[in-house]
Amino acid sequence: MEMTTKEIENDIYSTFAGIASAIGYSEIHGRIIAVLLVEQEPLSIQEISKKTGYSLSSISSSLDLLEIFGMIKKIKKPADKKLYVKLEGDILNGLKKAFTVKIQKNVTETLQKFDEYEKELKEKRNLKTLKVLKRLKKEVQRLDRYISILSKINLP
Repeated sequence: MEMTTKEIENDIYSTFAGIASAIGYSEIHGRIIAVLLVEQEPLSIQEISKKTGYSLSSISSSLDLLEIFGMIKKIKKPADKKLYVKLEGDILNGLKKAFTVKIQKNVTETLQKFDEYEKELKEKRNLKTLKVLKRLKKEVQRLDRYISILSKINLP
């Protein structure tokens, strides 16, 4: 089966969209990275919008998160009012950071909830449920330590 260049590019965009979605982010983040990888040069927000099919406002807000993760950089070109975007840093490190930040946020929220539940269960003297909660809390704390270690690993 022979594919056109456009079909191959769309497949690349979909692959990166799937990766972004798999680690808990929007497909748009993956599509933006893919567009920048395919084009291999800074693109205006308008060009990214056209190539991904997303609105300018969606692109703009998604770029903020990618910039925080160190995956892209916004730049201005001399004598041009448009804002351009280029890939920055290491994509795998950016993905690792996105992955660990997302999980760390969920783990922190879960541990906070568990602390609240623990107080309530102690007040209600529900020892059976409290015992189960403590077991679950211990596993989430293990996950927290694992994610902390993972976030410090340098990628080859």
